[in-house]
Amino acid sequence: MKIVTVVGARPQFVKAAALSRALRSTDGVEEVVVHTGQHHDAAMSQVFFDQLGMPPPRHHLGISGGTHGAMTGRMLEGVERVLLGERPDLVLVYGDTNSTLAGALAATKLQVPVAHVEAGLRSFDRTMPEEINRVLVDAVSSLLFCPTRAAVDHLAAEGIHRGVHHVGDVMLDVALEQAAVVESDIVDSLGLEPGRYVVCTCHRQANTDRRDPLAGILAALTSIAAHTPVVLPLHPRTAKAIATHGLTEALARLRVVDPLPYDAMLVLVRSAGAVLTDSGGLQKEAFFHRVPCVTLRDATEWPETVDLGWNVLAGSDPARIVAAFEGLDALPKRVGAPFGDGRAAVAIAEILARAGGPLR
Repeated sequence: MKIVTVVGARPQFVKAAALSRALRSTDGVEEVVVHTGQHHDAAMSQVFFDQLGMPPPRHHLGISGGTHGAMTGRMLEGVERVLLGERPDLVLVYGDTNSTLAGALAATKLQVPVAHVEAGLRSFDRTMPEEINRVLVDAVSSLLFCPTRAAVDHLAAEGIHRGVHHVGDVMLDVALEQAAVVESDIVDSLGLEPGRYVVCTCHRQANTDRRDPLAGILAALTSIAAHTPVVLPLHPRTAKAIATHGLTEALARLRVVDPLPYDAMLVLVRSAGAVLTDSGGLQKEAFFHRVPCVTLRDATEWPETVDLGWNVLAGSDPARIVAAFEGLDALPKRVGAPFGDGRAAVAIAEILARAGGPLR
């Protein structure tokens, strides 16, 4: 079986690393990795391939920037060209990015089956481009690999039952594996004390395209930074938005750093006192390492983290964010395993191997 894996963004490199390793150990499976280029900066792309031992892409499309439609359209054309040349039995996509949507659409139009890792997630917020992407990809997928029981239930509610598998979360696979081996001096190099600082990431369209949400988040971070150091690995999109909205002075009290490689970010998060983020992946990683989290959104596709007391939704209002942060210690927290046992990649590889060839 020949599988074409389509990736393009930082979180997908982490997810694909675990499954690519499992596929390389599976007899009869050949994987061809396609990098769309959606995240092209070396600190957000190549370093992940290097650190996580993922095979280099056979095809790099070099597509980034532009509107959602323009980017997705160019990716669709590029992935289609690759698929016509490679003639795979299956296309594997991850998560909810424009790269994911382009890969799934290109495959479907060529009648190549699609497998979606991280299927069934729903925030029920259709203003999020990621929500649109994941709903559309699930609708055209032949194999849907769900990280949680709730994801299976969401698909069932939409009438999707065939090809659905509850396998756990591949990001947990990587977190457990890397926790034992990853080292970094990032905490010391920033002059921080473990457990006595906050890590924040912010990059979502809803929080960066308009001035008010971004200004509110930065005001909250400034307030927190008055008594607790706040480290802000600054996403290129957010850096551009801050400059465009004239908010550069709001960074003055924050520890602003460039986007970090996987090892440094993992150590920074697991040693933090709290995480503030609008990233879906970082909400989970905080939970994996039992670090409380404030989500800078009004909805999450990971409600399990909220239900277990490790995550609070606060949106972009500065008063809500500060109140949520100050109330983290008082939350009744429970330990659960909603994301599986760290063997999701092996389970997915075994399901693909049992398919035994073309799914068409």
